[in-house]
This record gives sequence, structure tokens and C-alpha cells, in this order.
Amino acid sequence: MAAAERAPEHVPVLLERCVELLTGPAVADAPAGSRPVVVDCTLGLGGHSEGILERLPEVRVVGIDRDPDALTLAGERLARFGDRFTGVHAVYDEIADVVADEVPDGVAAGVLFDLGVSSMQLDRRERGFAYAEDAPLDMRMNGTEGRTAADVLNTYSAAELTRVLRDFGEEKFARKIAGAIVREREVEPFTRSGRLVELLYAEIPAPARRTGGHPAKRTFQALRMEVNDELAVLRRALPAALGVVGVGGRVVVESYHSLEDRLTKQALTEVTRSDVPPDLPFVPEGSEPPFRLVTRGAEKAGEAETRSNPRAASVRLRAAERVRPQQTSLRPSRGAAR
Repeated sequence: MAAAERAPEHVPVLLERCVELLTGPAVADAPAGSRPVVVDCTLGLGGHSEGILERLPEVRVVGIDRDPDALTLAGERLARFGDRFTGVHAVYDEIADVVADEVPDGVAAGVLFDLGVSSMQLDRRERGFAYAEDAPLDMRMNGTEGRTAADVLNTYSAAELTRVLRDFGEEKFARKIAGAIVREREVEPFTRSGRLVELLYAEIPAPARRTGGHPAKRTFQALRMEVNDELAVLRRALPAALGVVGVGGRVVVESYHSLEDRLTKQALTEVTRSDVPPDLPFVPEGSEPPFRLVTRGAEKAGEAETRSNPRAASVRLRAAERVRPQQTSLRPSRGAAR
């Protein structure tokens, strides 16, 4: 389906606030004629990138996505901006290499993460992300490589499946569901989402099914996060992103899962915390933390946005700005294990 047909379906969460946060000193105070670069680490259909390019005419955007289909659709959507937009096929923990290759001085003015699954992936039935339709159990963000959700369901032990469902899906009935999966796959391997949804309806007690949304929501989220190694990638990506922004540059993160938000909070706390003893009457020069928090805690979407865009209900937004030059490189070595 053409990008023009899909674009209206994609509503970027907290778009205006993200643009406001990304307009830090590295963008607002950039010399005339320069072109500060913002890296959109989760390009998807390009909604946030489009908003940035429209509202910040001096900025160039480099968009990263591991999904070739997303790059194609976003590229069509953003073609009108010419060389102000560049799409890169990569996983976002490779941001240091992307910035080194795509930004002349190797320094970004801003970095944006909008974590989770994109609307395009949910809409494409054959990708297997959505539980509303029967489809192959794939769930790979890059559909050309790696294990599928079916592989996880058919090969993981009951203990491993319990861990995935409990930790990534926060599923109260993880052990019960895992046991049923192992039992049922002995009869026939799992290949399609419809059969998994039927199992979940059977295993989750009726009172629990009536609250907290669709009973398959937590299991499908957990499988997606496991298939794409999302938390491990984020653990590597956050320090890498903090390492590529220059003074006045900002890193902005939208999370939709408590574990993602916890990792983000930990990473930002680490770079904004002072090591100077609290009873010292002054902070010695050069001992200041390299970043400052731009948001107070985690910001949430307002009631009006949540009503019009249900995905915004669970968003947690955090941001930090570099205030001191980097002393040691945070760039991971190329070819690090994934």
C-alpha cells in the first residue's frame, strides 16, 4: 500500500512536546547557515520526523529503522524534504556508526526514541504483530532475519516461556500459559496467531479477561520484545545516543513499557547525577555531571490526546541535555554481539 494511503493512520504521540524538547541550544542557537542533525532512532512511518522537518526548517533528520518496509514508506512520505532527510537501514543501537557515517562532524544536535511497535507493523497482517487477526506468528521487525515468534513458542522450555511472559508481558498467568503452550505444541507446532489467541482465552480465567484489555495483549507484547531483543538493544542504544550528542544536544525518549522506562530513567540518572559529596559547599570545576534533566520525572500525554490516540495512554516521556563536553567515548565497538 502506498505511503500516502497509510500516513493518516499514523498519529505521532506527543509530537509537539517532542519537537519542543528537541529544540535545545544545539538547534535553537545553531549558527546561521548550519544544518544541525536530529537522529530519529525509530523512524517507523516517519510521523515524528515529518513533524520535526516541518517545524524546524533549519534541521536535517537522519532516520533509523531495522524494518526495510518502514524505510520505504517513510522515504516516500518524506521525499518532499529532499536532502534534509536521510533514511538508514540499521538497528538503533548502531547509532554511533550511523552518526559517524551520516553527520559531517560526527555530532548530533538531538536524538529521539519512540519505542515499541509501529502502526505499520500492526496494520500488516502478514507480520503477525496483531492479535485481532489470524496470521503467521512472525513478529520480526526486520522480517528478513532472526527467529520468529513461532520459533520461540515451539522451542523455548516452559521456564523460559514463563520468564518471557512474566518479565516482558507482566502476565500474571505466565506459568499457566507457558505450560499450556508446551502441552499443545506436542500435538501440533504453533504457526499462526489465531491458535495462540484461542489458547489464551482458554487459559486466562474469565474474571481476568474482563479487565485490562484484550487477553492476548500481554503475551503478544512479550513475544515481540523477545523476538526483537528489544531491551538488550535499548540497553546498548541509550549510552550510545548520549555519546553522540554535542553540548546543547538533547536525547528524548518515549517509552510505553515499564521496563523500557526503567532503563531510560537509569541511563539518564547515571549521566545527570553528581559524584561530589552532598556536604561539599561547592562543585569543583569539571566535576559537574555531563547532562541535565529537561523533564521532571516522566511526562504523560494529556487527556485530550489519550482520547483521540489510545496509544498515548501508556507513554512516558523523558529527556536530558548535554551541558559538558564528552571526555571519553561512549561509542560501542563495531560488530558487538547482539
